[in-house]
This record gives sequence, C-alpha cells and structure tokens, in this order.
Amino acid sequence: MSIHVVVKPLVLCAALSMVGMTTQAEPLKIAIVETLSGPQASTGLMFRDATRYAINKINDEGGWNGEPIKLLEYDSQGTPAGAAEKLKAAIADGAQMVVQGASSAIAGQLSEDIRKYDIRNPGKEVLYLNVGAEAMELTGSKCHFHAFRFAGNSDNSVKALVDAMKAANVLGTKVYSMNQNYSWGADMQAAIHREAEQGGYEVVGEMLHDVNKIQDFSPYVQKIAASGAQTVITGNWSNDLLLLMKSAKASGLNVRFATTFLDQPGNLANAGHVALGAYVVHPFDAEANDSAGAAFSEDFKSKVGHYPVYVEPQTVFGLEMVGQALKAVEPEDGKLNINKLALAIEDTTLNTPVGEWRMRADDHQILLPMVVSEVTTEAKFKVDDTDMGFQPVQLLSGAEAEAPVQDTCKMKRPA
Repeated sequence: MSIHVVVKPLVLCAALSMVGMTTQAEPLKIAIVETLSGPQASTGLMFRDATRYAINKINDEGGWNGEPIKLLEYDSQGTPAGAAEKLKAAIADGAQMVVQGASSAIAGQLSEDIRKYDIRNPGKEVLYLNVGAEAMELTGSKCHFHAFRFAGNSDNSVKALVDAMKAANVLGTKVYSMNQNYSWGADMQAAIHREAEQGGYEVVGEMLHDVNKIQDFSPYVQKIAASGAQTVITGNWSNDLLLLMKSAKASGLNVRFATTFLDQPGNLANAGHVALGAYVVHPFDAEANDSAGAAFSEDFKSKVGHYPVYVEPQTVFGLEMVGQALKAVEPEDGKLNINKLALAIEDTTLNTPVGEWRMRADDHQILLPMVVSEVTTEAKFKVDDTDMGFQPVQLLSGAEAEAPVQDTCKMKRPA
C-alpha cells in the first residue's frame, strides 16, 4: 500500500515564506530622541527633519546590508529624565544608534546612560551621535568611545569669529563677553578670554546672566557702554539674543555683535534691521565656497520645504558621514558591529559643500569648516521672509578652526 503526500501550492508558498522570514536580517535601526513637543520643540523638530532627510538619502543609496535603515522617533519633551526613559524604549526597540542635539543637559544624560549601558552589555553596544550639543565637557571630561560630536563647540566658534573679524578689521581692541549662566555660557566666556591675545583685544567686561528670564536688558547695555567695548561676543540664543540687541539699538549703543546662533529661524525677522552688520559663525552658508552649497540647499528645500539653516546642515553632514562609514562595515550574522562602525567613523572624511569634515579620534570631536557671515541686505539667500541674509566674510577650514584636545578627555578604547 503506497501513501501519497500532496502538498498544496498555497501551503508550500507559506512555508517558504516563513523560511525567508527567519533568515532575513533585521533592518538597522537608528533612533532620534528629541524635544518634539512643547514650547521648546522648534529646534528639536529641525533636528528631526534634517535626520529624516539624511536617512532617506542613505536609503536612496541602498541603505545598509541590502535593507533600508529604519528611523525611530521619540519625544523627550525637553527634559533629561524624559530623554533617559525614551533611550530605554529605543534600545528595547532595537536601536543601535541614537541621534540628539538640542540641549547639552540632555546630551550629558544620554551620553552617560549610553556609556553605562555599553559597559554592561558588551557585544550589544549603542552609539551616541551628538549633532548639536556643544558643551565642552562632552568631548572633555565626559568623552567616551561610543559618543561622537558632529557639531562645533565654544572654542572653535570663538576662534573662527575672532580670526575672521580681525582679518576684516571689524573686531576692535575692546571686547565685552555677554553670555547665559550655564555650561554653554561659561564655556563661551572662557573661550573669549582664551582668544584675547591672538585676537589682539582686551576683555573690558563680562556678564553671565539668567537664561531666558530677562525682559529688559537696558541695565546690561549700560554696563557695556561704560566699558567702552567695540564688539560684544555672545553665545546667547533665542530671546536673550534678540532683546539684548534691541536694547543696544534703542540706547544708541554703537557696538558690533559677534554671535553663534543668530541664524536660528525667526531671529532676523524678530530683530529687524537691528541685526544689520552683526556677525555669526556657523558650519554652513549656501553662498560660501563660491556658492557650492546652492545645490544642496535647493535639494533640501525641495524635500523639507525650506532652505537648510541653523542646526540642519551639520545634522545632515554628520549622518552622511555615518552613512559613508557604514559602507566600510560588513554585517556579522546580519547585524552591525558598533565597535567596528565607531572605528570606521574615526577613519572617515566627508567632502561637504564648504570643505572637508574629519573626525578626530582622540576625543571624537568633528573637525569642520566654519563660515563667518555678516547680516546684510546684499545676501543672495534671504532669511525669514526679510530683505536680509547671511553673506560669507570668511571660510575657515577644519584645520584653521580646530581647537586642541582637552586634557580632561581620557578615552578608553575597546581592547
């Protein structure tokens, strides 16, 4: 007696499908943990939009291991505690890299949590990609192998401002340091003092003030006037920058502002022509390098809805650098070896529209070109629906803008 076994085509197809599902590798997952809601969400949403643009671009070029990279998004709601909870969720969901940039306080929390997690979970490491937080300690006393900064810091920002403004003969010999009273402001103040000899100026006054609590800067403007300063160098952002500049204008104070965040969207619209003649240092200007960034700017606008400004270019370039490093790392059992990726990032350079980006292995601080621009009505790319924009004055290479490694960075590398 013979027995005939008949396997229906539908059942066979289902079985083969299940086999395929078990052998197909999980896609690489990258998480962004940002402030995506609440009153401080505007910057976090810009980091998110730039991250989406960059990941989509990597996926258009093939993704990794034959699969599109999956972007996971988490709202920290602007607090370190919220970010810590969302980091746990991202890791549980399989994220191997975490992107964040708004707030050095949140960056410090995420970086330290990831450092501790990686120590406890060898072989399952997570990488922290800092695309905006600029506190010096993040590449100083809190540096570690699994954290990379794809943004500038106070040292190279002040150095670039001073070099460019001195060369343009607009810096003067008397500088006032005006900054917010937290880690970033303290870093800026220290850098302003450090560059005094090279810049040929005297710091004739300094102030660290409460963050986003002051409504009337006129008492501070009086102190600036009494000091005889010709230039105010400030790391202030948001209302603390705008109200300071408006008080200076209202009082008739004849000083030039040298800033780090004047290109934040809305600033020129709010400041109006008070901002004319002010300087800003930033990692990208579409007009810099013979307008080499124009094509990138137009492509970004076609996909996101506006030209890349403020924190967006550095986020895109940083993730492009990670994407380039990924090409050098082969999958191991279908998965990404994070330690090998970190080593590949250290060995990666990226040609951006304004020049070469290079990761410094000693502290994982990106060495990036810095553009110093002046606010003028002559700029080609207008900002905030005004008649003003940022016209490049000087483009410094990564080597020219580089500040030394901090002695406090004692990076422990994998064996």
